[in-house]
Amino acid sequence: MASGLLGTINGSSIANVATTGTFTIPLMKKVGYPPHYAGAVEACASTGGQLMPPIMGAGAFIMSEFLGISYLSIAVAAVVPALIYYTAIFTNVHIRAKKQQLKGLSKDQLPVLGDVMRKDGHLILPVIIIIAALLMRYTPMKAGFVGTIAVIVVSSLRKGTRMGIKDIAAALEDGARGSLGVALACALVGFIVGTSSLTSLGLLISNNIIEISGGNLPMTLIMAMVACLVLGMGLPTTANYIVCSTIIAPALIGMKLQPLVAHLFVFYFGIMADITPPVCLAAFTGAGIAGANPSKTGLTATKIALASYLLPFCFVYNPMLLLLNFEPYSFAVLFASAVIGIVALAGALEGWFARNLNIAERVLFGASALVAIMPSIMYSLVSMLVIAILSLYFIRTARKRLTSDIAA
Repeated sequence: MASGLLGTINGSSIANVATTGTFTIPLMKKVGYPPHYAGAVEACASTGGQLMPPIMGAGAFIMSEFLGISYLSIAVAAVVPALIYYTAIFTNVHIRAKKQQLKGLSKDQLPVLGDVMRKDGHLILPVIIIIAALLMRYTPMKAGFVGTIAVIVVSSLRKGTRMGIKDIAAALEDGARGSLGVALACALVGFIVGTSSLTSLGLLISNNIIEISGGNLPMTLIMAMVACLVLGMGLPTTANYIVCSTIIAPALIGMKLQPLVAHLFVFYFGIMADITPPVCLAAFTGAGIAGANPSKTGLTATKIALASYLLPFCFVYNPMLLLLNFEPYSFAVLFASAVIGIVALAGALEGWFARNLNIAERVLFGASALVAIMPSIMYSLVSMLVIAILSLYFIRTARKRLTSDIAA
């Protein structure tokens, strides 16, 4: 949650891991998670922040300019996929904890929420004000200005958080320094976009993708995915999206996809490059903090977020997951099947669901999960039934084994 909240206002997955990972990774290691797993979880959680409304690492604002639609429309469309993404991470972490019988911190080690809110709860107000300003259709620059003023005013409400002139100047300097990386990347990306437009490079690549795929949509999507994962290596969110949307999105739009769907597709896979080997910089950063093997951490991050690699394909074939062409019943079935499929997939990948699963059970559970994630109402209903039957079987046999062990 911490990584997701910070990640949505941060323009870089790597910077997000370096910021929140310094305290989340040691905590995960303390309760028993292996170092490579702790680093991978932090990398996935930090990367997902770029996909989480309302701010989406500034990507939503650029997308709004490109598509000529309101920022609010993009944020609303991105809500459901972001929730499914974090459900996948949470489920994987939970099942790993149950499998290894890990326990959380004892109550005396936890801070009291009421005390924390009484002491520093007022510092949440500037974030709420920025979000409210964006929802009121303020420009990003104006919302940022209002938020800056709000920080100064709100921090003055308590003596312990009050900022002097030097503190304000230092904070503004830190903010300017922090923005330099993203600003420089965006400036350099301008050259790429200009070159692509003037030389028709982007159009040429898009036409080549369509030609090589033979006009086959699944093949075009796979090629676009690979291209976005390669182009997104090492770039911050904003620069990443500008490159991918300029070069790859036209090919998807040429395949008759809605522009918003096409742009969100390339946006997702460009960001997923941060946790995709061999150049998964967010995972490498997490590995450095955790003291783990970078390659093992990257592969584990890919495994944890595996369902998220399928998610863009789902909303391409059924835009209702983006709340487009919304029908309550169909949406409820698709959302439920996606969540249930993700839970089953996590169990299959970890080899545990109420008890350890053998190879055949894992394959059957995983196959049912993949069918559940497919954007088809009929397949969704059937697969949910199969997953429910398998889950009840696993739980029942686990109880029988526990009873027999106690009796013995």
